[in-house]
Amino acid sequence: MQLPATPRRRRSEAIVPMINVVFLLLIFFMMTSRIAPAPPVEVSPPRAAPQTLAEGEAVLWITAEGAPAFRDLRGAAVWPALAALPGDVPLTVTADAALPAARLAAILSRLGPDRAVELVVRN
Repeated sequence: MQLPATPRRRRSEAIVPMINVVFLLLIFFMMTSRIAPAPPVEVSPPRAAPQTLAEGEAVLWITAEGAPAFRDLRGAAVWPALAALPGDVPLTVTADAALPAARLAAILSRLGPDRAVELVVRN
């Protein structure tokens, strides 16, 4: 007597390896991302085509009225803090688009000739 062959149950998809990969990617992106602090003052940078992206730890914000802000300092208290920065630290300047160029030039001249400055613009 010959018994009929028992139908083989189809093997289910192995989803656990895919879940592992997704979680590893999630952890990777969480560990490599950087959360930027909110800007201390609201500025609208001028439009231009930058050659490189400006990034740095020292950011000088300048409002449309010409008021400087650096970290948690505002107004005249900014200049001594900027003078205390090491000379090899590049300073990123984010100025409002409504700030006149002559006023920006005057502010940049206060930084000194040896200070490396990166100006932030938007595309």
